[in-house]
Amino acid sequence: MVEVTLASSQNILLDATIITYGSASTAQITKVISEEIETLWNEAHGEILINRLPYNVIFRIVPQWRPDIMPEEVVGNTDPKNNYYRIEEYAFGNISFVDAIGSNSGYFKLENLYVGSTTAAHEFGHGIGLEHPTQLDIRGRGRPGIMYPRGTWVDPQFQYDPAAQPGAPGGTMHPMHRRVNAQDIENLRLTRLRFRNNKAILGDFTNVYHPDHREVEGIE
Repeated sequence: MVEVTLASSQNILLDATIITYGSASTAQITKVISEEIETLWNEAHGEILINRLPYNVIFRIVPQWRPDIMPEEVVGNTDPKNNYYRIEEYAFGNISFVDAIGSNSGYFKLENLYVGSTTAAHEFGHGIGLEHPTQLDIRGRGRPGIMYPRGTWVDPQFQYDPAAQPGAPGGTMHPMHRRVNAQDIENLRLTRLRFRNNKAILGDFTNVYHPDHREVEGIE
């Protein structure tokens, strides 16, 4: 979820704060995932036309580590910039996720957040309204976009193992190869936002405070 601002410099600014909590969260990992989101989403050099004028699409992501945040602060949040992610070593289904397409909360598995993983940038894409593409065999189409999920069939150089047969072990997309592209920016449909005083919101307030999944399942 982001706050969108039409700036006088013909930039359209998408501002988000990445707030992390949980036993595996740290100031460093919060900085890493925030930088990943900002870097990958700005690498596309997005541009849209508003009233026939070109606007540069610029993402500004701020990290905030809040290990002692209280549930009521998350649930009662009214700031559209705030995105809340619990980070733990264990997660249901062994995956990272956000709570809905167009949301501001979720649960990240620490193992998925290594430098260059693209997991945070992918889940952020869900948070600002993007779904997985329906066509998951993109061989011959080059580097995969940021919203392609694990299991996508890609050209060999983008597989876990370039020598593996498509669909065989090692023969699907390694998520580190995903990148944000112009189509991802277009799919945000920023021109359809309703601006008031040059501001709009992309996404919605899910505001879910997640408990530790280990505690829920009684795992020690």
